[in-house]
Amino acid sequence: MADDPKIKTDPEAPPQEWLNQAKTLSEALPFMRRFAGETLVIKFGGNAMGDPELSELFARDIVLLRQVGSNPIVVHGGGPQIGAMLDKLKIRSEFINGLRVTDQDTIEVVEMVLAGSINKHIVTEINAQGGFAVGLSGKDGNLILAEKLKRTVKNIDSNIEQVIDLGLVGYPATITTHVLDQFEVSDITPVIAPIGVGPKGETLNINADTASGAIAGAMDAKRLLMLTDVKGVLDKSGKLIDKITATKARALIKDGTITGGMIPKVETCLVAIESGVEAAVIIDGRIPHALLLELFTKHGAGTLISAD
Repeated sequence: MADDPKIKTDPEAPPQEWLNQAKTLSEALPFMRRFAGETLVIKFGGNAMGDPELSELFARDIVLLRQVGSNPIVVHGGGPQIGAMLDKLKIRSEFINGLRVTDQDTIEVVEMVLAGSINKHIVTEINAQGGFAVGLSGKDGNLILAEKLKRTVKNIDSNIEQVIDLGLVGYPATITTHVLDQFEVSDITPVIAPIGVGPKGETLNINADTASGAIAGAMDAKRLLMLTDVKGVLDKSGKLIDKITATKARALIKDGTITGGMIPKVETCLVAIESGVEAAVIIDGRIPHALLLELFTKHGAGTLISAD
């Protein structure tokens, strides 16, 4: 058909691919305006962080968010990388209820991996894509003042609850927003390793999900975006739930629809919403440009949890 003399084409017309790109940008404009000037806290981890291609695309998306006027704050994890380094150094790891028991030898490795190699790798990738990122840990400027985290477990035989000391594991007690406020009025994107300062000046390992939720609440973020290795919150038939209220989310935890590792992620979202975050989203980080799909399209890329 291309050779049919009855069909006339303009040799100077732009290819259809270019037109599609222009249409996409035009359709995204209302969403870009919605998030211009707004703070977005993004938890980066899982397969997206370990996959070189997805990691590069993530860095490019962060640069784009800054370019369109948003204020992204990146908080990253690093559990697999920490585990690999501990194995390499022959330091034994113990877990209780999914939390790593952290002694002095372990916390030194945790800090080295999180605040060192992982943090600087993410910073370098963002800068390589044309951004301006700076790496921090929660110890810098007392960004994350933490308390030691303890868990209680019930003895099967006696049915008595016992307090378990997890060692140098903490939770965010106070977020010193002064540090992040300085980035908010600049073109610098902070990339934060979830390491906190304890009451006695000790280094405490903090779960990255928990840290990101606390930072989002303290910064009055428009969105908390948590990249995961699953589609989002699924119903009992395995279908993605794209939108849900906080009350409904609690009900799904109670009736067993939300289970396993998804429970603490949803609870982090709920705490952030209670702290003033407009909405929190659990996103499938395995999807290329998942952040842009969630923020700048109608359909999103995960489960959005909002206040009632």
